[in-house]
Amino acid sequence: MFFRGSRYESISETSLVARDGRTIRYRRMRFVPRSASPPRLFVKVEAGDRPDRLAFRTIGDPEQFWRLCDLNLVRRPIDLVPQPSDATAIASKPIAIPAPTGGG
Repeated sequence: MFFRGSRYESISETSLVARDGRTIRYRRMRFVPRSASPPRLFVKVEAGDRPDRLAFRTIGDPEQFWRLCDLNLVRRPIDLVPQPSDATAIASKPIAIPAPTGGG
């Protein structure tokens, strides 16, 4: 259901039986882990940035936008970047960038 590298990949699955007898499978709650290491750097978000582009520019993988969300304690990825209505207020907000993973 979730792709390799997804933030939900390691979350255990469980199920419940509904009143009508159907079995409903779901993932348990995912809690944002505390960062084991401090951010390696901060970048300023630019007007027009999207979470996937920001992740590609800073981490090198657009599908890792969720790592930016976790480190910056943002639930919705779109909240990482300024919206047209508030671009001037948020455009200079620095975003923490996580250290590389996997060692080496």
